[in-house]
Amino acid sequence: MKRFIYILVSGLLLACSGYKIIPDEQLALIFHDAFLSNAYMQHRGMRPDSLNLYEPIFAKYGYTTADVQYTIGNFSKRKSARLSDVVEQAIKLLETEAEHLDREVSILDTIDNVARRTFRRTLYADSLVRVTRLRDTARLRFVFDSIRPGDYTIAFDYLIDSLDENTQLRASVWFERADDRRVNVSPTYLTRRRAAEYRREMKADTSMRRLVLDLYEIRSPKPKRPHMTVRNLRVVYTPDAAEAVDSLFLRQLNIKIFADDFCNPLPAPDRVALPADSLGTAAPAAADAR
Repeated sequence: MKRFIYILVSGLLLACSGYKIIPDEQLALIFHDAFLSNAYMQHRGMRPDSLNLYEPIFAKYGYTTADVQYTIGNFSKRKSARLSDVVEQAIKLLETEAEHLDREVSILDTIDNVARRTFRRTLYADSLVRVTRLRDTARLRFVFDSIRPGDYTIAFDYLIDSLDENTQLRASVWFERADDRRVNVSPTYLTRRRAAEYRREMKADTSMRRLVLDLYEIRSPKPKRPHMTVRNLRVVYTPDAAEAVDSLFLRQLNIKIFADDFCNPLPAPDRVALPADSLGTAAPAAADAR
């Protein structure tokens, strides 16, 4: 861990004038966040140098790449401060977190959950629906086309009072494939004359094309007058973890922390490195210009 952070530091030793000096505490937090980002990328088998991951970390704390470069270069002029102390502070932050979180959970499981919450969305919501006529029952039938793989939650509170003349009422939800064949049909008889809650968790795969809800299904051949009140109706979609994480990383494209130069060996003696124009792009070596 310590070696990794020193590699980061070695890639930022070129100082620029006219930029902000980052306080030691915030610089340690930047190192901390950068390490976690890099560790996750490596664990997922992705090349950390293929994505611009680090600039948003700098921006999160209100700084630019040049500010980080300048701050690290300025340490040589500060008699009362050492860069190694900041590195040690970042390591202590990581070690403290490691005492409470297992590495696999903190890097993988937690990120999966965050990603799924980030891309969870409500497909339909209605705070109040009253069904008092037969034609009103159409308001409790829904079809969601072009659904995606993932989890679907259908939930609502309801009351079927004594004015409802139908018996054996059901709420049914199911998926349909491209050929209109129903799969995962989930019928539930509704409770009468007392407040109740309905909740169903449904999981779709790539073969499913639509989600259908029939929340007031009359089983009798001769339907009679309904009288049902539905509150807090929600249909919520949550993508699978793999898709959510991919979407989260797509959102972070064009962000980079550790460029190739950070992890490469120092230049050979006959090559003189020129100042980098950013963390991701270095100027040609003097030897190449010959």
